[in-house]
Amino acid sequence: MSSDWIDAEGFRANVGIILANTDNKLMLGGRVGARGWQFPQGGVLEGEEPVEAMFRELHEEIGLVEADVEVLAVTRDWLRYELPDKFIRRHSKPLCIGQKQRWFMLRLISDESAVCFDRCDKPEFDRARWVDFWRPVNEVIYFKRRVYARALHELGPSLHPNGLPPRPRWWPKRWRTVFEKDISAAATDRTES
Repeated sequence: MSSDWIDAEGFRANVGIILANTDNKLMLGGRVGARGWQFPQGGVLEGEEPVEAMFRELHEEIGLVEADVEVLAVTRDWLRYELPDKFIRRHSKPLCIGQKQRWFMLRLISDESAVCFDRCDKPEFDRARWVDFWRPVNEVIYFKRRVYARALHELGPSLHPNGLPPRPRWWPKRWRTVFEKDISAAATDRTES
C-alpha cells in the first residue's frame, strides 16, 4: 500500500475499467469469496500514468493484455467518491478517505474465453458475467453507485453513439434524483472549464 498514490486531500488515485463485448454487454466481476459484483479497478502507483495502471490492472484482474482490447473512451477528469466511515482505515498513513478514479471504456476484441482470473497472487474475482448497460449501478456496493452512473453516462456514447439506453424504470426515485443532479453538475463543470 505504500506505493499507492494518495493525494493531499486523502483520495487514492485509481482506475476503473468498463469492458464491453461485441453485443455492448458490460463485464462485471464477482469478488472472490463474496456476493459482490463490480467493474475491474485498481490503484495507480506513484509515478504511473493512469493508462499504464489501467493496462496493468486489466492483466492482473482479468488476464487481458493491450492486444485483447480497444480503448474507446476515458473520462475527462477524475471521478471521486468518499468511503463511508466504517471503511476508512484510520491507522493507515497517509489517511485514505476515498478514491479518485479515471475510468476507461474498452471493447473486448479477443474471444471472451481470454478473460481469466489467475494472473496475480491474490485474485480479485472468481467469476464474471455480461450485463445490460445500466445494470452495474444496481450490482455495485452502495457507496460506488453514483460514480458508476457518472462514468457510464460520460463514456456510454462511445458504445451507444445514437443515445444511451434508457435508465431502468426500476431505479428508485431517489437514485434518479441524485444521478440527475450529478450529471447536471458535471455538465456545468465542463462548460465552465
